[in-house]
Amino acid sequence: MLRTLTLLTLAVCSSALFAAEPDKEVLTAMDTWRKAMIAKDGKALEKLYAADLTYTHSSGKNETKAEAIAAIVNGKGKTEKIEFADTTVRVYGKTALVKGKVSITASTDGKQATTNLNILHVWVKGSSGWQLSARQAIRLTQ
Repeated sequence: MLRTLTLLTLAVCSSALFAAEPDKEVLTAMDTWRKAMIAKDGKALEKLYAADLTYTHSSGKNETKAEAIAAIVNGKGKTEKIEFADTTVRVYGKTALVKGKVSITASTDGKQATTNLNILHVWVKGSSGWQLSARQAIRLTQ
């Protein structure tokens, strides 16, 4: 009886740990994205972005995968820092929605500015891991 109870407890705890894994994987992908943006790492972004990426800026500008990568790699500005706050992750099988506030500090021509956004990132898990499929940003006025 005690052995059965112990095995049942281990099984329940193990399934709880495995259920949390996708959240951790998605948050790792988000951190990899953050680092690639700061480093202007086109190769990393190429791996992270899905082929059919829709990247929507707070201005309403939409970019494809190639356009989004080129804007970071070849752009005049330099992303200095990206900070996440109030982040939630909801995983539905092979799709994850990451919602939260994102503060992006960038410099252009020696002038630094911080933009505060509310962003929804849509990640899809495929054969090469989690990839960003869509991004929608809204500028916060605060």
